[in-house]
Amino acid sequence: QVQLVESGGGLVQAGGSLGLSCAASVRTYSRYAMGWFRQAPGKEREFVATISWSGTSTYYAGSVKGRFTISRDNAKNTVYLQMNSLKPEDTAVYYCAADLIYPVVNPGQCDYWGQGTQVTVSS
Repeated sequence: QVQLVESGGGLVQAGGSLGLSCAASVRTYSRYAMGWFRQAPGKEREFVATISWSGTSTYYAGSVKGRFTISRDNAKNTVYLQMNSLKPEDTAVYYCAADLIYPVVNPGQCDYWGQGTQVTVSS
């Protein structure tokens, strides 16, 4: 069983930056690929970014590429999402997810989810 806990959400002005963290409570964390997803009110959950178990491979949604950076520290069982140049349309609840198969791009494939953290970008 994998438990995921996100942190770091909040309110930021457009153009600002915010960093999210997701800590996993599992001894075999380094075996899991990780992904970040987001869900805005009235919309479906969508893929944001994913990283392989080793951290050597990453992939981003087109809407965030060049602005967001996903990384991980396997010694700390944590995956990060650094968000720069934030836009109002980035406002959503952000979730991290874990799966044994990379890339983690489809919400339906994910075995484990965090509870989510709210990110609000004001214009």
